[in-house]
Amino acid sequence: MLQTAEERVRARLIKYLGRDENGIRKVVLNLFLTGDKFTTGEVYDYLDKGNFEVSYRGVSAMVGLMNTRLGILSINVTGDHNVYSLKESYKNIVGSVLENY
Repeated sequence: MLQTAEERVRARLIKYLGRDENGIRKVVLNLFLTGDKFTTGEVYDYLDKGNFEVSYRGVSAMVGLMNTRLGILSINVTGDHNVYSLKESYKNIVGSVLENY
């Protein structure tokens, strides 16, 4: 049975969150769900203030993985830093997966 692109993304998100041992992935996805654009540094600062023990490199790897494996982030590489945002077309899927997680 063929799955729609939406079903594939939903399945990948659920699997991704299933390996989220400390809730950090959920927090980052919720951050992107606000609709803003963030650099890796901004995501790192947000998590650091949220009492997560994170390294800048770890956050960079996590955001990069969200971009490549999940395919839900949009990336703008024009400046000194990559700027990530949640693709408009995936906001409903991400929102509904997070609500049920």
